[in-house]
Amino acid sequence: MAGQVQRQTGVALWRQIADRIRQAISAGAYDEAGMVPPETVLALQFGVNRHTVRSAIAALAQEGIVRAVQGRGTLIERKERLNFPITRRTRFTTGIGEQAREMRGLLLGHSEERADDEVARWLKLRPGTPVIRMETVRKADNRPVSCATAWFPAERFAGMPAAYEKTESITRAFAELGLSDYVRATTEITAAHADAADLAALELTPGAIVLITKAMNTDLEGVPVQYAISRFSADRVQFTIEN
Repeated sequence: MAGQVQRQTGVALWRQIADRIRQAISAGAYDEAGMVPPETVLALQFGVNRHTVRSAIAALAQEGIVRAVQGRGTLIERKERLNFPITRRTRFTTGIGEQAREMRGLLLGHSEERADDEVARWLKLRPGTPVIRMETVRKADNRPVSCATAWFPAERFAGMPAAYEKTESITRAFAELGLSDYVRATTEITAAHADAADLAALELTPGAIVLITKAMNTDLEGVPVQYAISRFSADRVQFTIEN
């Protein structure tokens, strides 16, 4: 883990420290002890006061990464990421599988709109064609794992919001609307700092990284049925690309 933080970057010191500690935990730097170093040690290492370190630790505790234990110190609660396979039939519920005890899919909002150039290109529609837009969050063991914006051809899937709200699953919602099977045609993956909306939806601290997928699913005849932009917490999820 690098030394002192940068004081003139526009990013609060406690945020920088939280990122450094988060990265160190993921890299296994504290595996032997199973604990984050004491505040005094971290304050000296980063060249800040203990209050700044305490703010960073509190943010990581809110994310569920560490837990303060009276008389012992700060324990590492969670290091391992959920593995999310991207395959010909990518499914959130199946992909997470036995890695979580409970999974939820929450519909945050939906609307019918006209497809802009990007959405039309992915769904192979004429620009201006009506599409259904949905905003969703997926949770594993009550912690947000991903949030997504998805578009569906409105003529074919007008009932998608109600079906998703009922089933909490894109796959089951498709089945309710008559589409029994679909496949992943394209997935693009990038990474970025979470914006304000993603910080709120995924319950992250400022400076956190999200993995972003742009994906298009088709029916078995190759007709696009869904275009989605999904954001995954990089601290909670890793991707495995499978043939």
